[in-house]
Amino acid sequence: MSVIELKQVSRWYGNVVAVNDVTMTIGPGVTGLLGPNGAGKSTLLHLMAGFLSTSGGTATLDGQQIWRNHDIYRTIGLVPEREGVYGFLTGWQFVRSAARLHGLQDDAAERALDLVEMTAAKDRRIETYSKGMRQRVKVAGALVHEPQVLLLDEPFNGMDPRQRLHLMDLVRKLGAAGRTILFSSHILEEVERVAQQIEVLVAGRHAASGDYREIRRRMTDRPHLFRVRSSDDRRLAAALIADASSGGVSLTAQGLEVRTEDFRRFTRLLPRLARDLNVHLWQVSPTDEDLESVFSYLSGRS
Repeated sequence: MSVIELKQVSRWYGNVVAVNDVTMTIGPGVTGLLGPNGAGKSTLLHLMAGFLSTSGGTATLDGQQIWRNHDIYRTIGLVPEREGVYGFLTGWQFVRSAARLHGLQDDAAERALDLVEMTAAKDRRIETYSKGMRQRVKVAGALVHEPQVLLLDEPFNGMDPRQRLHLMDLVRKLGAAGRTILFSSHILEEVERVAQQIEVLVAGRHAASGDYREIRRRMTDRPHLFRVRSSDDRRLAAALIADASSGGVSLTAQGLEVRTEDFRRFTRLLPRLARDLNVHLWQVSPTDEDLESVFSYLSGRS
């Protein structure tokens, strides 16, 4: 069982800081690296895979420095988000080449292709594959030497529902068998279905850590801003202001803007108040539910 440790790791490009003072430990099982696009997830994975050096801090695999340590590639398999395959090769040729690089025979390539359900299409050129098929053949190439550590960058992108469910199931099984697996995603629900542990990255910083229930709670319990339109905005506003779940209520030309301090209480309170006051609700919609606002809140609270 392998463990990746990052201690105060930073990576910058000139004046651009991609990863900033990140400390985390990735152990056996499945860990999800969650964050909005541009958060630094790919950079962090490349640091763990030894493709990039740290600008500060240390990155180790089982106590050994990762950077310029070729021996780690016996232990690590990487599936990058960017296309890393030659379209003129067949799926079989690509995975067999990966096997040969590790000094393995063709049966290793066969097993890897079978794991990702690509045996039937192995003799087709990769340029004819769909996005989901290309993702699966990349996973086969990373699994060919049965690595103890698997790093996956947005692995479910472009897959149809059946392909996604199959790969999710495969990742869960590998994690349950004691492999150390880290995969990145910007979709919380995707991470919830696969990972036992979640690490949140925002603007290059480590914003939160825990199981998915804890991360979901922290996302839900943050302040929210709602727009409410009703048959009597003023009457409804007076009742909302009197309750502790409301951090502030503004009356605008578009209706009410309500800042909630207790999301769960507010969602139960609003329909009850409307019923008791005989006010008809025409619109209740969050105005700040984009991923950037959610992750930025987590970052500010870390």
